[in-house]
Amino acid sequence: MKRKITSISALIAIMVLGIGSMKGEADYHPAVEPADHRMFASAVIGDSPVVLAKNARNNVKITAYSSRVQETDDTPFITASGKHVRDGIVAANWLPFGTKVRIPELFGDRIFVVEDRMHRRNSEKLDIWFESTRAAMYFGVKTARVEIL
Repeated sequence: MKRKITSISALIAIMVLGIGSMKGEADYHPAVEPADHRMFASAVIGDSPVVLAKNARNNVKITAYSSRVQETDDTPFITASGKHVRDGIVAANWLPFGTKVRIPELFGDRIFVVEDRMHRRNSEKLDIWFESTRAAMYFGVKTARVEIL
């Protein structure tokens, strides 16, 4: 029974997001889709707001780092924005500090915050901070869609 309710809830959520407000064609504004970005609207399912991306970038190279001097500067536990490193921090030169991003293919609904920078040769990458070098090496290098919230 629980599985049936979950399936029905998922179907309703898809219908709500797919159909929109149903107020009429005059209220519909198609998304603008430039070469590498996609615009989304916001939605509410039940009483819970759903955080949808404002835009996204496809095929972003995503790397990982930890707080070793070999991977950072001489202050390995302080980000470029002046904050202490913590779980959920990412480095990206192409987004302003404080920007929230999501990488659904790799982390589902988990939200990361841009608080660090990389060498300019990595200006198109996204670098995720990991607590250990081992975890960062295990993550390796991946390519995925990054949603900007």
